[in-house]
Amino acid sequence: MFTLLVFIIALNLRPIMAAMGPLFPLLQRDAQLSATQMSLLTTLPVIMMGLAALAGPLLLRTLGEVRGIAAGLVLLALTCVVRGVMPSSSVLIGSALAAGVGIGLIQALMPALIKRHFAASAGTLMAIFTTGIMAGAAMAAATAAPLADAHGLGITLALPVVPAVIAVLLWLMALHSVVPANAQHPPATARNSRAWLLMVFFGIGTGAYTLVLAWLPPFYMQHGWLPQQSGYVLGALTLTEVVAGFVLSALIHRFRDRRRPLLVVLSAILLGLISLMWFGGAHAWLPTLLLGLGIGSLFPLSLIVTLDHAHSPEQAGALLSFVQGGGYLLAALMPLIAGLVRDRAASLDSAWAIMSVGIVLLMVMALRFKPHQ
Repeated sequence: MFTLLVFIIALNLRPIMAAMGPLFPLLQRDAQLSATQMSLLTTLPVIMMGLAALAGPLLLRTLGEVRGIAAGLVLLALTCVVRGVMPSSSVLIGSALAAGVGIGLIQALMPALIKRHFAASAGTLMAIFTTGIMAGAAMAAATAAPLADAHGLGITLALPVVPAVIAVLLWLMALHSVVPANAQHPPATARNSRAWLLMVFFGIGTGAYTLVLAWLPPFYMQHGWLPQQSGYVLGALTLTEVVAGFVLSALIHRFRDRRRPLLVVLSAILLGLISLMWFGGAHAWLPTLLLGLGIGSLFPLSLIVTLDHAHSPEQAGALLSFVQGGGYLLAALMPLIAGLVRDRAASLDSAWAIMSVGIVLLMVMALRFKPHQ
């Protein structure tokens, strides 16, 4: 029961961002959004995800896992309703901030709850949680444009309220039977220079995900694709990320030295970005495959490398909080940079080029992640 509940909750954590790219033409026309304002619809939630991760220990002490996750789901549901009723530029930007608070609460507290109360099956539950996040993004990306064509922008923006309400009702009904009482929460540990290196590594890598999530559909629309087609491309890329994450989880135990898989994964992302600049709107299957495999593998691999540096469960929790918190704040810059580029250059090639430089930097950084260092 709890496994299914984790998956249903996770489904709600990306649609509010993943649907924005395919809806870009409608948002420009109906809500009068510029490309820079459009980027804020991804940047603001990611910023709040980072702040929530940094505040994880405080959230655990004040709200607790059960109430915090419920509050996050309620915030997401209210955000969807407000967007559906008043899809103006100011409402969309303000609701992106509120939705980010809800997503951040859930993402900060669900892993803590799983690690504390379901330690024996934590790996499986975290895989289910990650899969649910990616599945929600894929469904939103693939269905947003067709739904908007059939029923209008308002209904499309409000529709995610349905799974959010279902999730909060199931959570409130089931939590007493599946979640034990909260235990004492461990204190944070000190951070050293390696923690900052890991945080920057996670942030730049996650920046590739947020950039593609926000701007891949508009990129293909710029090259003559229909909104529905560009949404299907993002949906396919997101599903590829899910597959890549599972494959990596099954194989990573064979690589005690993480540097080789890191370089392979980063090379796939770099080639995917180069193929976007080289082919433009043609041969979309190639960047979709390369970016999906690369980004989908890099996220769990970054967390695995982070955990390699922890020597106790308490240290692991504090280190993950710092790395993900600061990393999400850094990752939030990439969609914003792309929006500024799009407003001024009418092309996203410069954004792909900037991200490519970031990936090369990650390759250099990855060489420092030697075993036992």
